Amino acid sequence: MLTKNIEFKNFPKIKKNYKIINFWNKLKKDYYDKLEPVLLSLKKNYDYSYSSKQLKRLKKFNNFKIYGMGGSIHGAKAIYSFLKKKIKKNFVFIDNINLEIDKKNQSSYLNIIISKSGNTLETIANFNSDKIKKNTVFITESKKSYITQIAEKMKGEVIEHNNFIGGRYSVLSETGMLPASLMGLNPKKFKQLDNLISKKAFIKKLITSVESILYFHSKKKTNSIILNYDESSNDLFYWYQQLVAESLGKSGKGVLPIISMMPKDNHSVMQLYLDGNKNNFFTFFFNEENQTKRIHSLNILNSHYFLKKKDMNKIMYTQFKATQNIFEKKKIPFRSFLIKKRSEETLGELFTFFILETILLGRALKINPYDQPAVELIKKETVKILKK
Repeated sequence: MLTKNIEFKNFPKIKKNYKIINFWNKLKKDYYDKLEPVLLSLKKNYDYSYSSKQLKRLKKFNNFKIYGMGGSIHGAKAIYSFLKKKIKKNFVFIDNINLEIDKKNQSSYLNIIISKSGNTLETIANFNSDKIKKNTVFITESKKSYITQIAEKMKGEVIEHNNFIGGRYSVLSETGMLPASLMGLNPKKFKQLDNLISKKAFIKKLITSVESILYFHSKKKTNSIILNYDESSNDLFYWYQQLVAESLGKSGKGVLPIISMMPKDNHSVMQLYLDGNKNNFFTFFFNEENQTKRIHSLNILNSHYFLKKKDMNKIMYTQFKATQNIFEKKKIPFRSFLIKKRSEETLGELFTFFILETILLGRALKINPYDQPAVELIKKETVKILKK
């Protein structure tokens, strides 16, 4: 078990020792000494920049529209999708250039506009195309920007986005926890770092996982393919995809996360995974708590008696296990997450595991996991072309 909520099977053990324990001990010390500011938002006593009074007033809305790009919105969307059955309110996420004309009654929505820099072009374009006039909350850095200026003009509320937390690491700060609170969830339950940091079994599995990925990287296995058997976790893995790709893809290095929806992709790309090139390693992901319908026996022929009265999630789980069995026979490297309970705590544990894993990989690969210099080139080029 990774935790009481997550059953975990790690990659096959490798012989090479990357001494990740040394990187972990340094990261842990930096955390306690407050020298790793990104991790501060993972603490239960993180000081949010919004007040309980503000939160109480915002909770009066039942409809919310969140505008953002990348790390500004991926975390909140992952939370909503993963825990949707617990959430009674309506959320809409605008996380790409939105070409559709929105005919909804805008006055019934609280609009949350998130941009760390305050100058994200797509976000600015989207909320202006929707002609928003009121009920606005902006989450951005306190420095002067387009967002701070338009917020002042519109008399919208501004909630500060701490400048020491990069967007893709911000899910447990204001960008993820304000929406989580408005969803009726408990932010403190997501904060699992202080609990997990003292668990030897958790740390051992984390370190082994990091060492395995480093080994794959050294052997040019750089495609990290997620075989996801839980549709409500797709947005979690879009968050993970950005976290890993943007943090580690530098100086000719990096890992490319690819999301594969299962078992659908058994009928499209699985042939390549099993018999194609060997530059891949895999992560299986399954949620056993899904409550699904059963198969009726009415039209089941004798040749398929084994399907009678089977739960659909049971069929999904069988395919999950069958695929792992074939991977083992073919000696294809994989790890596996099996979710025992769908909750804030479980999702917080997953966020924590993946964030720690990514930071340790960055340190071991001797790259800065917190910047994204190449992406800035496209932003500047886009503005340059639009100005012509």
